[in-house]
Amino acid sequence: MPKLNVEDLKGIKERVIRENTLREGGNRVKITVHLGTCGIAAGGERVLEALKEELARSRRRDIQLIISGCMGMCSSEPNITVRRMGEEAVIYYNLDGEKARQVFQGHVLGGEIQRDLAMASVTLLRKHGGSYDCC
Repeated sequence: MPKLNVEDLKGIKERVIRENTLREGGNRVKITVHLGTCGIAAGGERVLEALKEELARSRRRDIQLIISGCMGMCSSEPNITVRRMGEEAVIYYNLDGEKARQVFQGHVLGGEIQRDLAMASVTLLRKHGGSYDCC
């Protein structure tokens, strides 16, 4: 494999930003399933499968479903983050397959935050000294 130079790295960065930015005509919703070891142990793979099923059923092409590692809140796993274009990200916690389906139908498709399942918005988390930069 050839060595990467600074220009190669800049190009990779620009491509990743372009592919992951929510925009008109592209992805309008991004769902991040946090699947570090703690998330997997808590049942996160069942949450991921439920979301995959809901996404397929919806036939929507503007929803991005991705996997990331632990977000540092192991005691509340399984966690997902939902980010809709033009809105702040919302973190959902202690999910299972049915709760993930509720979030998908209610928030992802319907635009209504599922307050009974929401831990916090990313803005609120940062305001109280937390750091959250993955989504």
